[in-house]
Amino acid sequence: MHSMIDDLLNPALLPDKTERVSIIQTHISLVFLADEFVYKIKKPVNFGFLDFSTLRKRRYYCHQEIILNRRLSKGVYVGVLPIVYDGKNYRMGIGEGRTVEYAVKMKRLPEEMLMKSVFLRGELKGQHLEKIAKVLATFHLSARNSPDIDKYGEPEMFKVNTDENFAQTERYIGMTVQGKDFEALKRWTADFYNSNRELFSRRIEAKKIRDCHGDLHMEHICLTEDLPIFDCIEFNNRFRYTDTVADIAFLMMDLEYHRGDAFSKILWDFYEEMADEAGVDSLLTFYKVYRAFVRGKVSSFQLDDENIGIEKKQEAIQASRKYFRLARSYIG
Repeated sequence: MHSMIDDLLNPALLPDKTERVSIIQTHISLVFLADEFVYKIKKPVNFGFLDFSTLRKRRYYCHQEIILNRRLSKGVYVGVLPIVYDGKNYRMGIGEGRTVEYAVKMKRLPEEMLMKSVFLRGELKGQHLEKIAKVLATFHLSARNSPDIDKYGEPEMFKVNTDENFAQTERYIGMTVQGKDFEALKRWTADFYNSNRELFSRRIEAKKIRDCHGDLHMEHICLTEDLPIFDCIEFNNRFRYTDTVADIAFLMMDLEYHRGDAFSKILWDFYEEMADEAGVDSLLTFYKVYRAFVRGKVSSFQLDDENIGIEKKQEAIQASRKYFRLARSYIG
């Protein structure tokens, strides 16, 4: 893996002219940042809920990523490029050789205009939130819905996600999540399913289960004129086929994680009216808990990635703890 990374950090081995190349690693991707473009390679990992273990699967999900993300970001997703090895060097999209990986090529968006950057500079405004709410409400009202998608709104189906979260997080008790918080969240989640069957049914009848974005946090929204929203979930339908409130809850939770509670409320007020939502406070809390827990879990996963250094792992521990504390705070 390392020699491919080293080669692709060489501008000469990339398909587009660039002065600089840098890399960001997540638990599932290698992301190469060039001057004008970003190239994203999927790691050969299998977490159960995500399976990139074969080259064929990675190629398939690269194409899925492009198709699905074009719904909310026009002109950002350019195409899929092969990475070839000629016996000496790895090259992207150029030259002869054996295809060893695939990369999604995207236009590089200005980082200073990402919603998170704008928020952290103290420059997020009501009009930004109104525009985001409008884009999301329009998307949610028109996103794909079908009897197959409806099934994902049933409590038994969604419980697969929360059960998986608890099972995969158990090993981090004492490291990133406190045992008492873990147990409290597990009990509260089970109680919610038991006492809200009717609520889940009503949401299905109201056609609120849609093919959503699935990973809607501030780093995936760019506050440029055309407001591209990118990096949706492409690797697992059950994370994307969900209640529209679960989608917006992610963004609200992210704002609250960064102490933007007032902004979260303004966003919800706009969205609630535009998406014709009312009386879903308990559901919103349920999905915020779920979203905060997921982020805590995913940050915890970084502790097991040998490609991630000690400093980054320390940051991951702090972030995870904060997410789990936030999840706990929602349930009182």
